[in-house]
Amino acid sequence: MHCPKCGKENPEAAQVCSACNSPLPGVSAPAERPITKTSGLAIVAFVLGILSIFTCAITAIPAIVLGIISFVRIGKSGGRLTGENFAVLGIVVPVIVILILGILLPALARVRQIDLRTTCGKNLSDIGKTMTMYANDYGNQFPRAGGPGAIWQSRIGNWRAEDRFTAFGLEFGGTGGRASISSSFYLLVKYYEVTPKTFVCKADRGTKEFKAEKYIRDKELVDLWDFGPEPWKHCSYAYHMPYGPYALTTASEPGLGVAADRSPWLATHKRRARDFSRFKFDGGLKQQKAGNSPVHEGDGQNVLFMDSHVYFEKRAYCGLRDDNIYTFWNGSDIRQGAPPVLGSQPEDKRDSLLVHDPPVTGTK
Repeated sequence: MHCPKCGKENPEAAQVCSACNSPLPGVSAPAERPITKTSGLAIVAFVLGILSIFTCAITAIPAIVLGIISFVRIGKSGGRLTGENFAVLGIVVPVIVILILGILLPALARVRQIDLRTTCGKNLSDIGKTMTMYANDYGNQFPRAGGPGAIWQSRIGNWRAEDRFTAFGLEFGGTGGRASISSSFYLLVKYYEVTPKTFVCKADRGTKEFKAEKYIRDKELVDLWDFGPEPWKHCSYAYHMPYGPYALTTASEPGLGVAADRSPWLATHKRRARDFSRFKFDGGLKQQKAGNSPVHEGDGQNVLFMDSHVYFEKRAYCGLRDDNIYTFWNGSDIRQGAPPVLGSQPEDKRDSLLVHDPPVTGTK
């Protein structure tokens, strides 16, 4: 390259003349490089995306939103912002987490329901074995509180009474009185040391193990006659009507239902009684399931039968000849029957009628 000032010939790549140090033509000062920085939003999106793995997708949505915003800003920055990889990971990681959770959560919920059913079935199995022991000790009669001729009511007169006459309001000679379904169950606690926990299904919302010390200090479980002042809060199971002419004995037919999850047709402290008009044994799937106990998501009920086996029945008409265990015969198809109220009775000794105590104060 020829220097215009001194005439010296210089190499083509030279920027100044080797003789006079003058700038050579066509050579400009190097351009100033723009300052670049990593996008803060992209980093935040990346961090939130990683956290979504441990927070069960709580941070997933903010990570995706910030990742998209930062990715767009980086693209429009003309090279002044970097961090595309952080932005992309802030979007991709939480999306993957959400997809995985969408698959796993329903499966985990199903596993939990099966586990609850299994535990509930074990409770009923233990209750059934103890009932058989009771019957062998008490003239082949299954547990029945009160006296001969006792009337069903939701709560006994005095659950912490000193004697059974006072507890159930018995007449002279020990007959009559008023007794609850739960007080018949409680005989197994009182005389056979079955734990109150056995009478609680974990799937039965709001039902808790009865602990006597929460209500009374000077008595133990064996001194009491029922599961406290509100026994419906501490007993999850329905029992074949023990008060009346068709109470169970060891001679009852094996296919009769003895106990099961709560009836759908009687209120609890957490649920209203279901509308019976929605149940049709010969209707669609939804109408058939309307007759199931509400405890296990309406999918069915654990049932203890007279022959001591327990099975998760998907329909309530599972008694003798497909008799509905939660209704009594009223001249219609025994798979349908009629819903019970306080005081209802089976039609005859082959009619299973499993009931629980509705709360005295109504549904809360």
